[in-house]
Amino acid sequence: MHTDAQPHILAIGGGAFLQSPRYGYMPSPLIRYALDLTGQDRPRVCFLTTATGDPPDRVGYAYAAFTQLDVEVSHLALFPMPNVEDMRGHLLGQDLIYVFGGSVANMLALWRLHGLDEILRAAWRDGIVLAGESAGALCWHVGGTTDSFGPRLRALTDGMALLPYSCGVHYDGEQRRPLLQRLVGEGTLPAGYAADEGVGLHYVGTEFVQAVSYREAGRAYLVEPDGSGGAKETAIEPRVLK
Repeated sequence: MHTDAQPHILAIGGGAFLQSPRYGYMPSPLIRYALDLTGQDRPRVCFLTTATGDPPDRVGYAYAAFTQLDVEVSHLALFPMPNVEDMRGHLLGQDLIYVFGGSVANMLALWRLHGLDEILRAAWRDGIVLAGESAGALCWHVGGTTDSFGPRLRALTDGMALLPYSCGVHYDGEQRRPLLQRLVGEGTLPAGYAADEGVGLHYVGTEFVQAVSYREAGRAYLVEPDGSGGAKETAIEPRVLK
């Protein structure tokens, strides 16, 4: 049913959900943007919390947030065992697959162990929208910077590489900016794109088409080698979502 659709990925630097004293976690305009990409009036959404070990509280707040929207929501957990018998059938029946943050290295290892990486690749090729924040943004790229291995940021170079770029998440915080620039400058990672908190990178196929944000001050960046062993950075002004 998705075979005529173009593959979309929305990679969010962070802050895709907002906290409200009254409603708890609320979807930001970035989530609504991802849902609009499906072209469906009532999209089927499956979310994954693998990167934090599928804790019940995380799953619970994700359901609470998504059910504020007109969607049909489900989740796929791998702990302590897959909660869906036919993972391929379930994921290929969705309109949007959303991946939450956490440890991108642990998440990718488990996805590969369960064959989930190939299922997600098939979903992307089938036109199912892929989206996520932090680890759920970085995973679709060649690599980026991560704290998966400890408090000191390190390079991740074995992402799924659906997108042939590096990715910088939380780019306006956590001191990730200088490390990504060094990794790109020395050739450890390819040129790529980075996103501040509240900013999403929208790709169609493997082409970056625009940045979107609900923050006026949020920015995205193109990071590429400068030809002399360093990196140069070009700011990209996002389209502001309301």
